[in-house]
Amino acid sequence: MKLSFHGAARDVTGSCHLLQCNGRRILVDCGLFQGGRELQEENAEPFGFDADSIDVVLLTHAHLDHCGRLPLLVKRGFRGEILATAATKELARVVMMDSAGIQEEEAERALRRARQGKERGNGTPEPLYTTEDAESTMGYFGRTLAYGEPLTVGPGVVVTAYDAGHILGSASLRLEVTEDGATRSITFSGDIGNAGRPLLRDPHPPPPSDFVVMESTYGDRLHREMEPSVEELLSAIEDTFRRGGNVVIPTFALERAQELLFHLREGVEEGRLPRSTKVFLDSPMAISATEIYRNHPECYDQEASAMLASGVDPFAVPGLRFTRKSSDSRAINDIQQGAVILAGSGMATGGRVRHHLRHNLRRPESSVVFVSFASKGTPARQVIDGARTLRLFGNDIPVRAKVHTINGFSAHGDRDELVAWHRAVAAPVTFLVHGEEEVMQSLAEALPPGRVEIPGKGDSFGL
Repeated sequence: MKLSFHGAARDVTGSCHLLQCNGRRILVDCGLFQGGRELQEENAEPFGFDADSIDVVLLTHAHLDHCGRLPLLVKRGFRGEILATAATKELARVVMMDSAGIQEEEAERALRRARQGKERGNGTPEPLYTTEDAESTMGYFGRTLAYGEPLTVGPGVVVTAYDAGHILGSASLRLEVTEDGATRSITFSGDIGNAGRPLLRDPHPPPPSDFVVMESTYGDRLHREMEPSVEELLSAIEDTFRRGGNVVIPTFALERAQELLFHLREGVEEGRLPRSTKVFLDSPMAISATEIYRNHPECYDQEASAMLASGVDPFAVPGLRFTRKSSDSRAINDIQQGAVILAGSGMATGGRVRHHLRHNLRRPESSVVFVSFASKGTPARQVIDGARTLRLFGNDIPVRAKVHTINGFSAHGDRDELVAWHRAVAAPVTFLVHGEEEVMQSLAEALPPGRVEIPGKGDSFGL
């Protein structure tokens, strides 16, 4: 059995791990690198393996940094089977189509600028993959993973999914491999959720394993409790409305958008926010994802399930407006005060939120509220770290708006939750991935005694 790492290795994004056993090549996740231009260029580089040699892809969940290179994998020759939970399959289609659409738009924009002599480049700019590539990728999704139900994925290889509690349909994957008369187990954590949040169940750790590949995003810190985080969000909105401005919240379309709608609905019902509050979900992907969330109540926790059973829509904020069309999105910029604008992307690396930042960052009466993790080099991280200007659409926009960073909404477990999850899995050998290197070092020191590896990209280990 051999394990190699081709993404999220001493990095937060681009999850991609290859397990070779019994003559089978099993890829766990195939995500996009996200962040600065160098990472964007890294997406186009070779995978580190031949795409047509992969037999099976196991997808832990539908975030872009876990599924975003699947269309490229297919484009380069993959013809195997992609396995995921039912909710992940539906969400992955939305995510990949959105990513492809953005890439096509950016390529067209770059081509126009090149023709106008505003940019220099080599050759015609092309997207990493197209919407047609993303759509064809869906044809390779095969059998469905169900929590707690073992599924054979190759000779002597059985995978079982366990609820990771991260986003709808997210899973930790435990593989049992029987090879040369011996059976060994390896668990891939995927992204481990933050317990005690609304809507989804808490993470369910898999049984003990011989090896574990474990995420470490927040491995060096503790999250704030949910209640004070919600209080800070509502207070920030109230304060902004008193100042006569708008609230812009860069929002991941999966989980974060739905969770914020849940809390905004509660804020209106409790009288903290006026019923006249204008709330915009300005993200076609988040709108589609919200509809998918409604279709999968089997993933909800008891509170959300009871709410649905009583006829209450957890996402129905009074005054909520979905803006799918670009013209409707642009019209939001005519509103000078009293609006809460949820728009993607969460790290402000693309999407409609960049337009709203361009119009509101310069306004001291407005606020920008960050409720998501932001990788180094991203526009969100620049503002969080105190940048006085942010470059958007070729212009330096002054940062005069009030900036709030609220980390209690994180969909990732914090250090203590990661350590507790690891104790349940009880693996004597741990591979830490999906985190900044200094964070991984900190988490490694907090884990129970055992062998801990922090692999680099391309590193390979015999198990």
